[in-house]
Amino acid sequence: MTVSASHKTNWNALLEDIISGVWKDPATGKSAIIPFETILIEDSLDGREADLVAHLRLGTRLAVVSDTNTFEAMGRRIGQALKKIATIDEIVLPSDISCDEPTIANIQDLTRHADGVVAVGSGVLSDSCKYATFKDGRPFAVFGTAASMNGYAASTASVTLSNGFKVSLPAHAPRGIFLDLAVTAASPTYLGASGLGDSLCRPTAQVDWWTSHRLFGTLYSDTPYLLQRADEAAMLATAKGLASGDRNAAGHLQRVLTLCGLGVCFTGVSNHGSMGEHQVSHWVDMFAGAAHPGSTHGQQVGVASLAIARLQHRILSMETPPEIGPTRIDELRMMRRYGSEIGPMCIAEASKKAMNAVQARAFNRRLASIWPTLRSELAPMLLPVETMTSALMVAKGPIDADTLGLPRPVWRDALKYAREIRNRWSFLDLADDAGLLDDFLDEERL
Repeated sequence: MTVSASHKTNWNALLEDIISGVWKDPATGKSAIIPFETILIEDSLDGREADLVAHLRLGTRLAVVSDTNTFEAMGRRIGQALKKIATIDEIVLPSDISCDEPTIANIQDLTRHADGVVAVGSGVLSDSCKYATFKDGRPFAVFGTAASMNGYAASTASVTLSNGFKVSLPAHAPRGIFLDLAVTAASPTYLGASGLGDSLCRPTAQVDWWTSHRLFGTLYSDTPYLLQRADEAAMLATAKGLASGDRNAAGHLQRVLTLCGLGVCFTGVSNHGSMGEHQVSHWVDMFAGAAHPGSTHGQQVGVASLAIARLQHRILSMETPPEIGPTRIDELRMMRRYGSEIGPMCIAEASKKAMNAVQARAFNRRLASIWPTLRSELAPMLLPVETMTSALMVAKGPIDADTLGLPRPVWRDALKYAREIRNRWSFLDLADDAGLLDDFLDEERL
């Protein structure tokens, strides 16, 4: 297993210890289960591509897959470099692809003659290649072109099914993840701001996850947050540099994104970086339809994180805890909202965490008994909303529905109904079942 250090800043500090097994989970004393051989973040990888990929033993015929944007940013360079070690099929996809079943099938077909695949891109392209190679059992590696999301190191892929329902599916991790900060820093500004938005879910996801753990006894681990803790402050402090192509800012962001992805290797779940705010983003992607402004997942997560942070701060400022009633699932309206194919799926997900009158009373007793302690436990996990907002603003990222380009009524629906699409309890469930969510959305002027 290989992780190299930069001759300037050692961007791979801690990463190399995790991959080698030196760093162990403080809670269990165990090393992470690492599904890849190499993670490398460097100021530049130019000239080293062939040696890095050769080490991974992907085969003698490789498909280098990029899109029309990432081909110019890095794909052409990777294809040329790898001709030293293998026969190369260069596949250039349109820049507007989605990670959906037709795209995945197309990648399988276009790369069918290759022993392995090298993806050159970020979120959608990386996930599409990840799932395509997982389905047919071939190895792949990725050269990331932007710090736009935290999924490079994940062994799951976010896939839109043929009926339009977006799910996180088990896949496999790349054998190698290579992040060239010169390329990252030169990527369009909105991509860096997108990655920052994806990272700003840390406090909201942690509050949701810990509260769920305390109320329902669900799994929780502090280890993913321990991995990121030292780097989050540096990422926020250098956020302004993301808008000006600063390589140092790109490095701090890539570290946080990568360390967040590595959290799954210790816990086996993605809850630490995907709770209520991600449900909102997925709802927008699935149901905004023609009103969707073409915003990225990370941009949407960033705006949702600000909104949910405000909701969490508001509820946690209450001296006495909110009281919930039984969960109301209006199946007829949900079928009208989501249609005959997706409607039953959403009803099934919402029903898994719904509470009847008896369960609601038990929940209220439990919440009342731990409320003062819970508030003190959650306080260190929070970030000031102003700090989060300022970081996004200086990175030139959207901070609300207007700057996201999404009509306010659609954004309100996303915040109101996002809880229906996934069986992960969050403060959206708490607020809605307590009758607080509509008032909050009114105050948000949505």
